[in-house]
Amino acid sequence: MFDNVCKFLAETFSSDFATWLLGESITLTELTPSELSLQPIRADVLILLQSDEVVLHLEFQTQPNTDIPFRMIDYRLRVHRRFKNKRMRQVVIYLQQTNSELVQQTTFTLEKISHRFEVIRLWEQPKVYFWSIQDYYHLRC
Repeated sequence: MFDNVCKFLAETFSSDFATWLLGESITLTELTPSELSLQPIRADVLILLQSDEVVLHLEFQTQPNTDIPFRMIDYRLRVHRRFKNKRMRQVVIYLQQTNSELVQQTTFTLEKISHRFEVIRLWEQPKVYFWSIQDYYHLRC
């Protein structure tokens, strides 16, 4: 249910996502995982948007997943390999409320490697600014 709605929202309102997450209204175009030369990692919804200067990596998740930190560093390295001069903003957006500690994770660490990404727990966002994904889905159906 959520996959198509999240993909539609991110692609249709990419400048709104840019304003919200990057702090600037810029035009973003879709970057397909196949452009990163490796097979895409299985995700609920993976969105890669780019401008001339930045890549915005959004992952919408309905459930917590132990693989999220690894996926984030993996995509960061893939994008760096392809676009060395672009900065990157990575955000995992959890859609359904949970008490799992996994939705608090914002770092991948392995020996001397550490990578940080952002996490948004949608249920913690003010309703004034955001429709819930479920509300939007019901309006479209």
